Amino acid sequence: MVIRGGERSGVTGAGGRRSRHAGQFGPLGLHLADPHTEASVRGLLETIEVELRASVASADPFVTEAARHLVEAGGKRFRPLLVALGAQFGEPARPEVVSAAVVVELTHLATLYHDDVMDEAAVRRGAPSANSRWTNSVAILVGDYLFARAADVAAELGPEAVRLQARTFARLVHGQIAETVGPRADADPVRHYLDVIAEKTGSLIATSAHFGALFSGTDPEHVSALAGYGETIGVAFQLSDDLLDIASESAESGKTPGTDLREGVPTLPVLYALASDDADASSVRLREILATGPLTDDALHTEALGLLRESPALKRARETVRSYAEDARARLAPLPDVPARRALESLCDHIADRTS
Repeated sequence: MVIRGGERSGVTGAGGRRSRHAGQFGPLGLHLADPHTEASVRGLLETIEVELRASVASADPFVTEAARHLVEAGGKRFRPLLVALGAQFGEPARPEVVSAAVVVELTHLATLYHDDVMDEAAVRRGAPSANSRWTNSVAILVGDYLFARAADVAAELGPEAVRLQARTFARLVHGQIAETVGPRADADPVRHYLDVIAEKTGSLIATSAHFGALFSGTDPEHVSALAGYGETIGVAFQLSDDLLDIASESAESGKTPGTDLREGVPTLPVLYALASDDADASSVRLREILATGPLTDDALHTEALGLLRESPALKRARETVRSYAEDARARLAPLPDVPARRALESLCDHIADRTS
C-alpha cells in the first residue's frame, strides 16, 4: 500500500504546512480561483486536521504518541482534499463530510505504518519511521489501531460507509499482495503494475471523492462521476510521481532522484524499457543494466538514470500519464460547471504537465 514517490517527502500540502499562494494548495497544483470555494475547502481541511488528531487519541499516552507520529509529520492530505472538493457539489458544511475525510486519511496512514515495516524504511515524511523509532511490532500494531479507529468513525456514518471502507481496504490488501507476489509468468508486467496502482492507490482516492460527494448529499450520478475521477486521477498521480523520480534534476519528487531505480522498484518507465525491442545501442545497454536488478553501484546507477531520461520508454510513460489525466477529466463531464469542477480539472493539467 506504499505510494512510491512523494509520500516519503517532508513536503506538506493542504492540512500540513500549506502554501499561502492565493488559491493554490501546496505541491498539488490545484487552483481555486473562487474565494467562496477556497474558503470552504480550507475551512474543511483545518477542521479535518483537528479531528484527525483527536481521533487517534488513546487512554494510553504511548499509543497516542505512536499513532500521532505520522499525523504530525504532515503530508499532502490528498485524500481529505478530494473529500472536501467532492463535497462542494452538495452541502459541504455537513459534519459527516469531516468524519468521512478522517476515515480515509486514517486508513491511508495505517497503510503507511505497515508499508514501512515491509519496506524496512528508516524515514517517512522527513521523520524517522515508526518502525525505526520503536520496533516493527509496534508499527504493525499502531497501523492496526488506526484501521480500527477508521472503522469506528465509519460506523458512525452508517452501513454504506462501513461497506465502502471495508471494500476499499480489501482492494488495498489485494493490491499489496499482487505487488508482493509479482506478475504471473504469462502476465503482462505493465498491465500488472497498472492494476496494482489502481488497487493500492486509486481505490482509496476514489473512495475519498465518493465520500465527499455522498455525505454532502450530492446526486447519485455526481457521486459516481467523482468516484471514477478519483480512481483515475489517483493512478495518474502515482505514475507521475514515478516519473519524477527519474526525470527530476532535484528532489522535486520528495526523494533523491533515482531512488526507485537504486532500490530495484520496477516503475512504469523501467517496465517499458525492459519490454522494448528497440535495437539502438542506448536501448540495448539500458536493458542490460536494468536486468541486473537493484542498482547499488553508483556508476551503473548514474548511467542507467541518464539513459532512462533520454529513452523512448520515458516518453511513452509520460504519454500514459497524460492519457490517465485526460481520462480523469472526461469523467467530470456529468458534473455542473462550478469552481470545484474547474479545480479538479486544474489537477489533471498539473499532473499531465509536471513530468514534461
